[in-house]
Amino acid sequence: MEDTPGIVVTGAAGRMGRMLIRAIAEADACRLVGALVREGHDWVGQDVGTAMGGAKLGVTVTDDALEAFARAQAVIDFTTPAATVRFAGLAAQARAVHVIGTTGLAPEDIAAIDRAAHHAVIVRAGNMSLGVNLLTQLTRKVAAALDAEFDIEVIEAHHRHKVDAPSGTALMLGEAAAEGRGVGLGEVRDSGRDGMTGARKSGAIGFHAIRGGDIVGDHEVLFAAEGEQIALRHRATDRGIFARGALKAALWGQDKAPGHYDMLDVLGL
Repeated sequence: MEDTPGIVVTGAAGRMGRMLIRAIAEADACRLVGALVREGHDWVGQDVGTAMGGAKLGVTVTDDALEAFARAQAVIDFTTPAATVRFAGLAAQARAVHVIGTTGLAPEDIAAIDRAAHHAVIVRAGNMSLGVNLLTQLTRKVAAALDAEFDIEVIEAHHRHKVDAPSGTALMLGEAAAEGRGVGLGEVRDSGRDGMTGARKSGAIGFHAIRGGDIVGDHEVLFAAEGEQIALRHRATDRGIFARGALKAALWGQDKAPGHYDMLDVLGL
């Protein structure tokens, strides 16, 4: 096992963090070497397996990112934009593959991540699942094939605890649609219609966010014209698909040159 890549999970106490830890513990191709939580968290100093209510895993929870990353070959990070930017610099120092599933990143955050990618492999995606990345490719191709008579709307649904909207996946799909049309998403994005908004602008890409219950993730791209509609949809029913995709990315990046990659690169799409 010592010759397999060692992985640190950030945000270990969160929903995705726990799922990632379980996935790594069950995998043969990698091993868990660190579980990171925010400073002063109740889990600090405990075995992560015990903290999660199960058997010991032999990894002590820490809030010291630098110390944790120093012994890692990969870091998997589903946290917050501010934390992710800091982790990108530390992971680059450690020359560890940094897999980023954090959403809500601002342009300046992405610029900082780009700088870190000069020194290490970074794989960043709004969604780690195979199905969503195939949907992204299909969205780009359909948008390129259809003319401006087709209006594009991106509809997404998530659980009530999600804090950002539209979701990172919805924005990824919107970017793909915009690329297919040869425009920048910032030029055509239309979010949060409410009240007397007037008629829909030609060429706009609309976004709609639904929040409720325990919805894992539901994304649809609707192309609507006079007399016909085309709908591309992906529904996630198990959060485990994101953990499996993140592990795949962490292993894929082990022999790659420094750079800023995405899941399309990992999946060969």
